[in-house]
Amino acid sequence: MKKLFLCSSLLLVLLGCNNIPTTTSTIDECQQYGINIDHSFENARVNGCTISADNQVTIKITPENEPINNSPWYAFKASSTQNKQISVFIDYKGGDHRYSPKVSIDGEHWHPIKHSLRRGKLKFKLDIGSTPIIVAGQEIITNSAYDGWMKELANDPSVTYSILGKSTQGRDIGQLEVTQPGNKEWLILTGRMHPPEVTGALAMLPFVENILGNSEQAIAFRARFNLLVLPNLNPDGVALGNWRHNANGVDLNRDWRGFKQIEARLVHDKLQAITTSGGNIVFAADFHSTHKDIFYTMPSSYGLNPPHLVEEWLGELERVANPFVVRQKPGNNPDKGVFKQYIADTYKVHAITYEMGDSTDRNVIKSIADKASNTLMEKLISTPKTAFYQEVN
Repeated sequence: MKKLFLCSSLLLVLLGCNNIPTTTSTIDECQQYGINIDHSFENARVNGCTISADNQVTIKITPENEPINNSPWYAFKASSTQNKQISVFIDYKGGDHRYSPKVSIDGEHWHPIKHSLRRGKLKFKLDIGSTPIIVAGQEIITNSAYDGWMKELANDPSVTYSILGKSTQGRDIGQLEVTQPGNKEWLILTGRMHPPEVTGALAMLPFVENILGNSEQAIAFRARFNLLVLPNLNPDGVALGNWRHNANGVDLNRDWRGFKQIEARLVHDKLQAITTSGGNIVFAADFHSTHKDIFYTMPSSYGLNPPHLVEEWLGELERVANPFVVRQKPGNNPDKGVFKQYIADTYKVHAITYEMGDSTDRNVIKSIADKASNTLMEKLISTPKTAFYQEVN
């Protein structure tokens, strides 16, 4: 199978194919003194503006609802009828600063800018003119970018792209499946339950591409294992620029017990259909972002099959990824409703939450994703089929 990229590199996959809209905001308070703060596009978040004659712009950022994880997201475009420098203050309500500002002119290339914190407000300067500058807490990855990425991968006849179902607001939740006749074992990969957690997406995309590559190991892996990829489980939250939740104000990674949200329910129904038809889920990884790189795992003593699979996999990853530090944090939270716990309790196999740091170097993220997918494939291939199987009560 040919290794596929939507564009010429991972960053172009995400950034060069975003097609970020250029419509103009109609909120008067964000258009004053020739300055325009546009937040009318998907992924944007601005909850109010104050613009003064001396070119100071204060942007209010509030969460979709509370209580909420402290992950204030912001994204907007800044332009002006005349070339000028503005001082921008991001005033967070309901949370504290997390994401450092990045800018782009074309939506293809992003770079961080100098900034400071002043009395809890994020402060930075922008030189603006008639061409809008895109400002966001992380690189913007749109719903359309995910769709394009999946469709490009599905140009390979062994990869199937389809719609799992509709989100709360009716957006498509796409899925990729790679199957071969006779294969019963399934690897499950999920992502973007939390909209601002872009570094998790930056890890997941090359992780998947490597598994779909043309290396001997990838070919051998696909000869035995089926693959289900659900890269964007919260398209409403992504489109709305939410801090954490779906369109109902619910954290999807706390809904894997009651399945009250359609997004989690669709995935549960899909996995149940796989097992009902004779398939065996053998491992799952859920991609997220946090303040530092960390792998949340299930304890080796939890009674999962095989008991030490994750420890051994991540141990090998640490060996090949040196000097990158592979932090493992085993945990068992049966009442929390997180995805990895759901997989462990329902299918009696291991799952992890794969977290990349908010500020981790993007080249490092890709490098670790390649090494992590290689070592996981190696570990799964070397594990006998009988080691995964346990009857589910």
